[in-house]
Amino acid sequence: MGSLHPNSVPHHHPHKVRDEELPPLSMGETDEPNKDSLDAGALFVLKSKGSWIHCGYHLTTAIVAPPVLSLPYAVASLSWVGGVVFLMIAAMVTFYSYNLISLALEHHAQKGRRLLRFRDMADEIMGPGWGNYFVGPIQFIVCYGCVIASILLGAQCMKTIYLLSSPEGSMKLYEFVIILGAFTMVLAQIPSFHSLRYINLLSLILCLIYNICATAASVYIGTSNKGPPKDYSVQGNFTNQIFNAFNAIAIIATAYGNGMIPEIQATIAPPVKRKMFKGLCVCYSVVVFTFFSVSISGYWAFGNQAAGTLLTNFYNNGEPLVPKWFLYMINTLTFIQVSAVGLVYLQPTNEIMERTFSDPKKGEFSSRNVVPRLISRSLSIAVATLIAAMLPFFGDINGVIGAFGFIPLDFVLPVIFYNLTFRPTKKNPIFWVNSFIATLFSIVAGISAVAAVRQISLDADTYRLFANV
Repeated sequence: MGSLHPNSVPHHHPHKVRDEELPPLSMGETDEPNKDSLDAGALFVLKSKGSWIHCGYHLTTAIVAPPVLSLPYAVASLSWVGGVVFLMIAAMVTFYSYNLISLALEHHAQKGRRLLRFRDMADEIMGPGWGNYFVGPIQFIVCYGCVIASILLGAQCMKTIYLLSSPEGSMKLYEFVIILGAFTMVLAQIPSFHSLRYINLLSLILCLIYNICATAASVYIGTSNKGPPKDYSVQGNFTNQIFNAFNAIAIIATAYGNGMIPEIQATIAPPVKRKMFKGLCVCYSVVVFTFFSVSISGYWAFGNQAAGTLLTNFYNNGEPLVPKWFLYMINTLTFIQVSAVGLVYLQPTNEIMERTFSDPKKGEFSSRNVVPRLISRSLSIAVATLIAAMLPFFGDINGVIGAFGFIPLDFVLPVIFYNLTFRPTKKNPIFWVNSFIATLFSIVAGISAVAAVRQISLDADTYRLFANV
């Protein structure tokens, strides 16, 4: 057997002499993890116990999150044709890319190395250093940024509910951030990714409900005389239109992204063959329904007045355009679901801390491992809560994170991984398709990052620490 990356999972087979001589084997023979070789992060957080339907729950929670309510705003910066076309392109490319990652992971598992983390995959395929110095840091920033954003968005929903019941209430946004942070700190102690499967099933149901509600509210307002006059022109001069378009592309890419396909596939019990594809089919049936219904109905109802979050459009000068009970319901559903989203994106951080502070030779629930887990996860959420309270304009920062993080992880690296793993010849169309995707979205990532930074500079005058927005 060739040399193994220290973070991959070795598997032994009596017939194997070297990788090229490995005879065809069933996945069931090759991808059962050797627990003695696993570090604490893989052993305790990335437990390989789930089914393909559990995988679908995890994927749906990671992708179909409340940022879907920003899609009408993104479409407004791209117009009808540009918005709908890029929504379709992003859906097809990410579904394709996620399947390529899954196929590459299955290939390495068949060869005797089941890779459980994105950074392990980068080191194995692209060479030592790529995981620890490029993919790992980007993934950490992206996922931890989503935890911060989830706490902030959930707190904004709580504040909306509070003001609906007490319009003259004096509580500030940062107080709700602290409340939600404390709630998240408790939920963060759930030990493993697999343990979230039923929470993520609830998340799937809730995201369907609140997206249906948002679509129905948009249609209701759009068919009444309560909404703004419908204007579908793209606002601003030519330069602003270009920058806004690329900022919108970053928003859409962020909505479709998740940045942790290997970690989600790691939760599947062996054999993993084709299970990820089934999970992706579950996820994308929800993605297509929710993303397109919210995007099209929201833009149709509000045109170029579509707000950064669709829920904002349900008010006019502070007065609700839909019944109050409806606003209570949709904000409550969003608040609950975004809590689940935060837990999913916390898992890569949990895995890093577990690997660093826990002992895989001790029991998962031994005092040696429970105490460090409690302290490290509590500190992680405390820091995220502090950042969310201090920077309530974190949505603008997330645009930069999306351009620098989600586009490389979900649009560029998967096709590179596939080409390097299977080495299709230049006569094979898949080589050129993958090369085109990698090149195009690398350019898009660069321009979108510039557009997102520009948006931050334009909004900088409105930024205040602990602002009550």
